[in-house]
Amino acid sequence: MTKNSLNHLKTALCLLPPLLLAVFFYLHFETQVSIFSPICRCATTAEADVVDRLRASATFLPLKDTRQGAETWFISTLNATSDPDGEARNLVFPSASSAGRLLCLAAPSRRDGTKNSYALAWRDALPRGAALLSGLAFVSETAYDHVNIWHGLSSFVPFASWHERGRCRARPARWALFHHGEVRTATSAWLATLAEATTGVKVAIETFDRPGPVCLEEAVVFRANVAGMNNERLLRAADFMRCKARAHCRVAGTPDPSALRVTLLFRRGGRAFKDEAAVERVFRKECARVAGCRVTAAHADGNMTFCDQVRLLSGTDVLVSAHGAQMTNLLFMDRNSSVMELYPMGWKERAGGGQYVFRWMAGWAGMRHEGSWWDDTTDVEPCPDSPDIYSCWKNRRIGHDEAYFATWAARVFAAAKERKATGAAGERGRDAKICQCGK
Repeated sequence: MTKNSLNHLKTALCLLPPLLLAVFFYLHFETQVSIFSPICRCATTAEADVVDRLRASATFLPLKDTRQGAETWFISTLNATSDPDGEARNLVFPSASSAGRLLCLAAPSRRDGTKNSYALAWRDALPRGAALLSGLAFVSETAYDHVNIWHGLSSFVPFASWHERGRCRARPARWALFHHGEVRTATSAWLATLAEATTGVKVAIETFDRPGPVCLEEAVVFRANVAGMNNERLLRAADFMRCKARAHCRVAGTPDPSALRVTLLFRRGGRAFKDEAAVERVFRKECARVAGCRVTAAHADGNMTFCDQVRLLSGTDVLVSAHGAQMTNLLFMDRNSSVMELYPMGWKERAGGGQYVFRWMAGWAGMRHEGSWWDDTTDVEPCPDSPDIYSCWKNRRIGHDEAYFATWAARVFAAAKERKATGAAGERGRDAKICQCGK
C-alpha cells in the first residue's frame, strides 16, 4: 500500500465516528417528530375550536332597545363618548371600548327596529354566514327623516366634523341609515351632493338586502345628531361644509363690499305667500333706499340644482324666506349674513320648539337671525275638518303686513350694509384655510 493510500484510509477512519453520530441524531429526531405530530395536530384542532367558540359567542341584540331612552336605545349596551370634548357623542368600531371587535348588523326590517339586531365580533371569528364589508361605514340613527334636507343635514353635521378633524383621511365607503332602528335606504339628492362635496366620495347607502348579517371593517356611529357638539365645533363644521360645497360648485371670487345682496326665496304650494308680488314689492322698495342694494327672487322648489342653490346663497347677504326646508341653504351664506323668517297663522301658538330650528341653525352656522313674523290675519278661511289651528294651517299660504315688512326690512338692510362696509361680514379667507382639512 502506498503512503498516499495509507493517509486516505486514516482520514476516512477519523471521519467515520462523526458521520455515525450524525446519522444517530437524524434518526432520533425523526422518531421524536413522529411522536409529537399528534400533539401538533391537537393544537391545530384546539385553535379551530377556540375560533368556533368565539364565533358562537357573538350574541345579536335588538338595535332598538325599548327599555332605554331616546339617545341610548340604538346599540344600547355601549356608551357613546365625545373625543375630544366638544365633538358629537359617537361609537367607533373597532376600538378599546369594543375590545377590538367589529360591529355586525342583521337588519332585514324597514318597519320595526326591534326586529333588527347588532353584535360585536372579532374579525377572525365573525358570526356564521356574515359578510365582511371593507372600508369605513358612517352609521346614523335619527328620530327624524334622512330625506328632508334639514333633518338630513342635522344627522350629517357630526360626521362632517369628525371627518374634518381627522384631516379628511377617513372617507366613508358606505352609509348605514336608521330611523328608530329601522333601515332607511335613501336620502335627499341635496344631502348626497353635499356629502360627496364634503368627503370627496359618492354616497353609497347600504340596503341590507343580502342574506345574513354584515360586519363592518370600520364604523363610526352617531345616534343623537349634534348632541354633545359645542359651538366651536359646530361653526367649524359649517365653515368646512360651506367651503367644500363652494369648491365643488366652483364658486369663486370675493363679494363686492359696497353691494348688499338680498334674496327672496319663495315656495310654491305649502307656505307660499297669498300675494307673492306684493311681498316682493315691499322688499324691493326698501332695498332701493340703500346704495348698492339689489334683490333676487327665486323659487327653491323649482328647477334649481344643488349648485344653483349654492351659488345663489353664496351671493346673498340677507335671506328672506317662509319657514321650510329650503332655508337649510343658509349654510352657504357668508358668516354674519342675515336671515328673516316668516310663518303662517297658528305656528307661534301651536307649533312648539321645532319652529325655531332655523334660528338655531343660523346660530351654529355663524349667521344672524333677524327675527320672525307670524301671520295673524283675521280674515281666514275656516278649518272644516279640525279644530286644531296648527294642523289646519301648517301648510296654508301666508299673508303680509306691508308696514311691518317695510320697517323690518329697513332696519335689517341698514345694519347689514354697515357690517359689510366695516368688514364685519363673511371672511372667505377662512374658507380657503379650512378646506385644507384639519388646519
